[in-house]
Amino acid sequence: MNSWRLRQITIQLRGCFKVAATKQTLLFLGGVSKPVNVASVPQRSPFRYPGGKTWFVPSFRRWIKYKIVKPNILIEPFAGGGIISLTALFERLVPKAVMAELDEDIAAVWQCIIDGDAGWLADQILNFDLTRESVIEEVSKPATNTKERAFQTILKNRTSHGGILAKGSGFLKLGENGKGIKSRWYPATLAKRITNLQHVAERIDFRCEDGLKVMKEFSDLEYAVFFIDPPYTAGGKKAGKRLYKYCDINHEELFTICDSIKGDFLITYDNADEVKALAEIHGFQYRLIPMTNTHNATMQELVIGKDMSWMDTPKCPALRAIEPQ
Repeated sequence: MNSWRLRQITIQLRGCFKVAATKQTLLFLGGVSKPVNVASVPQRSPFRYPGGKTWFVPSFRRWIKYKIVKPNILIEPFAGGGIISLTALFERLVPKAVMAELDEDIAAVWQCIIDGDAGWLADQILNFDLTRESVIEEVSKPATNTKERAFQTILKNRTSHGGILAKGSGFLKLGENGKGIKSRWYPATLAKRITNLQHVAERIDFRCEDGLKVMKEFSDLEYAVFFIDPPYTAGGKKAGKRLYKYCDINHEELFTICDSIKGDFLITYDNADEVKALAEIHGFQYRLIPMTNTHNATMQELVIGKDMSWMDTPKCPALRAIEPQ
């Protein structure tokens, strides 16, 4: 691209991103006025995942679409339910994604789909007669392969309180509309979501690995983007320990790795002073964004990145992205 064209794009961006100082202050109290209605977001994931980021999808789309150069890969080092990667692939925001998840049960579901067994998994779901007794019997069996473990994981995820897979989680009792254990069991819907994933499976590089290790591996890629949603355990937070099997993470190391990323990244975190301090130490920017938790209470979460000015602007038209050379 010639320098004149680059200058024109820069001027256009500056005009779009110009924000008054008073407005900037207010945006640190909440860059988005109200929580996203998650029912308005296409549901791609087979998981009912605690701490899932369906509510963040509209903001993620906006971030990607405001980039001058289109990213050529998305790295999601703490994939969990994977909604951000799946959205990015289905909507062709990126050509490929790397998803990493250390929990072997969750990893089994993703690996089953990547290995071409989505049809088998969908059939198991459609043909299963779900009762409390049948679930206990099925999940008590020793899984002999990845796809059997994947099916057991889906059963546990869909019948446990809050979708929690960590040790100590119990079955749903009353559930949705008093349906008890069946209240989150939608076999036809789940089967369709899983079979639909076959359309993007070839574009997913899945690893059952430590997220920090995967971040380091791709930190030198100039046109990579990272969506980082670690367990919330900074500042003594207990939610991560209650919700996830693998919750211990070195938050200082995570921020140090982010310092080395040549591409771009977003981190989502609990609104904790310790996390804000880490962001400031490393020279990162942050904003607060509202979300609705599982108890329908509105909360604020942190969004951290190199440049968060894209959250401060009215929704001006995005420039057409340039393919990386």
